[in-house]
Amino acid sequence: MVRAKELSEAFRKNIVAAYESGKGFKKISKDFEISHSTVRKIVYKWRAFKTTANMPRSGRPSKFTPRADRKMLKEVSKNPKMSSRDLQQALATVDVEVHASTIRKRLHKFNLHGRRARRKPLLSKRNIKARLTFARENVDKDQDFWNNVLWTDESKIELFGHQSRGHVWRKPNIAFQEKNLIPTVKHGGGSVMVWGCFAAAGPGQLTIIESTMNSTVYQKVLEEHVRPSVRKLKLKRNWTMQHDNDPKHTSKSTKDWLKKKKWRVLEWPSQSPDLNPIEMLWGDLKRAVHARNPSNISQLKQFCIEEWDKIPSDRCQRLLDGYKNRLTAVISAKGGNTSY
Repeated sequence: MVRAKELSEAFRKNIVAAYESGKGFKKISKDFEISHSTVRKIVYKWRAFKTTANMPRSGRPSKFTPRADRKMLKEVSKNPKMSSRDLQQALATVDVEVHASTIRKRLHKFNLHGRRARRKPLLSKRNIKARLTFARENVDKDQDFWNNVLWTDESKIELFGHQSRGHVWRKPNIAFQEKNLIPTVKHGGGSVMVWGCFAAAGPGQLTIIESTMNSTVYQKVLEEHVRPSVRKLKLKRNWTMQHDNDPKHTSKSTKDWLKKKKWRVLEWPSQSPDLNPIEMLWGDLKRAVHARNPSNISQLKQFCIEEWDKIPSDRCQRLLDGYKNRLTAVISAKGGNTSY
């Protein structure tokens, strides 16, 4: 068959004349030995613009064909991390040679944009199953249950680590003036490990871990800070403690210790920081501490304690008011990672 772009204007006029004489698309396609779709496009153009001539177009025609678009989108769907350079090679297999920047622009037309990949825990099939089970078993629990949970965790806070990602407003050629620099030191200048807890009523106690955290140290931290926090936050008698599945939390000695204490512990799925709202409070704490620009470890420890106590109780309550949404998100993701 004759390709549509090779048809002369006279030929296209004959097609329109045949259509106006009463012939259908199929009959015209057969008589003129061209595809049914070509006949339809020529006639539709005649209906809309009363002409068969090539009309002015903006810019150079795209090198991308429908086949090339399908190939590009298929490759990106299979591997979103694929670079534009890699896509160049893939498109070459369908006889399309374009610049990498052209590929990026073409992807933008399909609402695909380059974005920094989010960092999330690697989930095994076992993790996914456990997360989904946890969400389904707990999604219907009322708000009183979540308000009566003591959420606990440890976190490392670096002296200068957070400040390494900064921006300054400056004029050209003064990049190295002291006020425009972010000082760096080896190994981040040091850090502190903290343990903290909170409930709907507000933040509980926070303590600095001065030695290497093992099962024995962890049990001592719980002994010294859980009960005072439960009293401070006025949790009910049937309160529940939450902690993750860190080895020192799940060791035999820690499990035996908790059993002797007769504390109710929330069964927790591994690799699930998105299910623990205390992660949001760690972010709040780090921003508040580094806003005060601690210059040494002693100040860092002091600021951590002070800023933790300043966390508003309504911030804690809001985190737990939306807890059901976290569980629903896990169910929607079929146990996979969520946006939390």
